[in-house]
Amino acid sequence: MGQLSVVFICLASATLLSAYKNPHYAPGRSVNVHLFEWKWDDIADECERFLGPKGYAGIQISPPNENVVLRAYNRPWWERYQPMSYELVTRSGNERQFANMVRRCNAVGVRIYVDAVINHMTGEPPENVGTAGNTGIFREWYYPAVPYRREHFNWPPCGITGSDYVTNAWRVRNCELVGLKDLDQKNEHVRQMIVNFMNELIDLGVAGFRIDAAKHMWPEDLKIIYDRLKNLNTSHGFPQNARPYIYQEVIDYGGEAISRDEYTPIGAVTEFKVGLELSKAFRGNNALRWLSTWGPAWGLLDTRDSLTFIDNHDNERGHGGGGGILTYKEPKPYKAAIGFLLAHPYGEPQIMSSFRFWDSEIGPPMDSNQNIISPSINSDGSCGNGWVCQHRWRQIHSMVGFRNVAGNTQVTNWWDNGNNQIAFCRGSRAFIAINGENLSLNQNLQTCLPAGRYCDVISGAKVNNSCSGKTITVGSDGRAWITISPQDYDMFIAIHVGSDSRL
Repeated sequence: MGQLSVVFICLASATLLSAYKNPHYAPGRSVNVHLFEWKWDDIADECERFLGPKGYAGIQISPPNENVVLRAYNRPWWERYQPMSYELVTRSGNERQFANMVRRCNAVGVRIYVDAVINHMTGEPPENVGTAGNTGIFREWYYPAVPYRREHFNWPPCGITGSDYVTNAWRVRNCELVGLKDLDQKNEHVRQMIVNFMNELIDLGVAGFRIDAAKHMWPEDLKIIYDRLKNLNTSHGFPQNARPYIYQEVIDYGGEAISRDEYTPIGAVTEFKVGLELSKAFRGNNALRWLSTWGPAWGLLDTRDSLTFIDNHDNERGHGGGGGILTYKEPKPYKAAIGFLLAHPYGEPQIMSSFRFWDSEIGPPMDSNQNIISPSINSDGSCGNGWVCQHRWRQIHSMVGFRNVAGNTQVTNWWDNGNNQIAFCRGSRAFIAINGENLSLNQNLQTCLPAGRYCDVISGAKVNNSCSGKTITVGSDGRAWITISPQDYDMFIAIHVGSDSRL
């Protein structure tokens, strides 16, 4: 074999390995947000009025296919993760509304990523009707609307025990997760039903998928399914031959029978360690100075393999190894952790946008008929009607803008005080400083920015060439006096070339 042939084979292999790791964001955008349990019409409106204008790149939506209706449990959030069929009818809307949402969001540069529940169907709930009106015969493993029958499930049924996660990969992948009827992805009919479902969504213009419970399926079976998917729909602005972005839910903190590394050859993986480690650091349980080596040196996945986040819909409720994760309920350290997540170039970041909850089981805000209530938008831009809408918090959407401005630049000029005060540049385009101590940060620091007066985008914004928050003056040497008091509303400041106030 000639040397040129070897080069071509290596290039082809590299292309294949990375085929599902490109989110195909519109140019100049870089962050997606999980609009958990939002309705399709509301998402379309939010794309046009906020997400598009603020530079968000994408949205992870809740599962769009029919799920069992659990009125007896007051419609908990997890009913969405018990499929009855692949018909596109849920409390979020129908197929027409879904298609309209995707079209409108793509038109303003915001991509849609579907939470795909393909590991299992329902459990054996007391009620037997789905959101599209279909039924099943649970004790016979029969879902006529797909159709699935007993031969399409792993058999005989078995349940996953806690010790299985440590010692028995076969049982984790072939037995039932919390009693949910476990599909056999080695079965050709099952594969084809899943592929048909996902391809319908690609035809409608989605950009990719979160694969729910990926660790409960065999990687070789998932690869066959992924490779049968269509290229993204060019009529929605995607390039020719673009493969869907795939990020797989694999909870792996180490010490288990199944490793996230088994899934990185076929797609990106949700890196749960990111939220765990940053929550520790921003709670003061680990010095921020150690973040100077943030990335794979911390035992994290390679940056291209990693979908990163502080919290998601599971761990904000204490599920999925979520103990100790920062959430919207601790806003000051939570915003600072997200600030660091978005300021640092590591990984492909995602923001959580929640509804308020006190009971970890409850579903989204709903009316007396158990229909989802739309978020209201308050005069200050925040959400009402029980919705948290972290993506609308100034500190968070401003850091989305920061990341977009920073682009593909790397961390430079790292500074720390040997403990919990840190700062760094992103090339010559952006600068952040964080104070995680009970002492004031008062330092003359290198910002790497051109001389000028800049608006701190965390305490305020640039309004008509003036600053509603702090103003930071950068000298001809790129240095500026940075002050962050522990009494300040936020733990950090951030400036970038787009926040030059030109006073």
